[in-house]
Amino acid sequence: MSNTPMAASPLTRAVLEIDEYASSLGWDQPARLFALVDTARLRTQEPSLAAQLGLADAPDTTGLTPIEQDEIPADKPLDEFLGTIAWPDAVVGCALTVERMMLPPSAEASVPEGLSEKKLAKWVAEHPDRQEVRMTVAVLRDGARESALRLREKDSPTEVLTGSDLVPGLAEALSATFAD
Repeated sequence: MSNTPMAASPLTRAVLEIDEYASSLGWDQPARLFALVDTARLRTQEPSLAAQLGLADAPDTTGLTPIEQDEIPADKPLDEFLGTIAWPDAVVGCALTVERMMLPPSAEASVPEGLSEKKLAKWVAEHPDRQEVRMTVAVLRDGARESALRLREKDSPTEVLTGSDLVPGLAEALSATFAD
């Protein structure tokens, strides 16, 4: 993606590339899953696929290429779906982008106890301090992690927050897809 800013690591660049792609689709999108493959290896082992993806002449030889997977079933909870995934050896990592509602830490004390998941989701959706956020989380087989968070109210590439521990639960769930 041409507008993806330079970043320190290939994993950060991949997360920002996926965030930019998701942003181009607009908000209110379903979750999207990506395999991450080594770009140089892809060019060598799958030259026709690399050409199809526009990577044949790309100068970067240390990057990761995100490849979007089939649509995530809407009728299955995300954690259950992730538990069914197994990646081939050629996949060095994976990433997921998902939209959620979140509350600031100051709202935690006011969460009513004993709510079902459905009622809690409704309560959060109606809370005046709620924020809509798109989270893009990526993990590598070696344990490396990276995340990007974009708030709907600050929907700009310059307002994307990145960090390795922003969404630890989702990172753990993605890492589990590589467990033997």
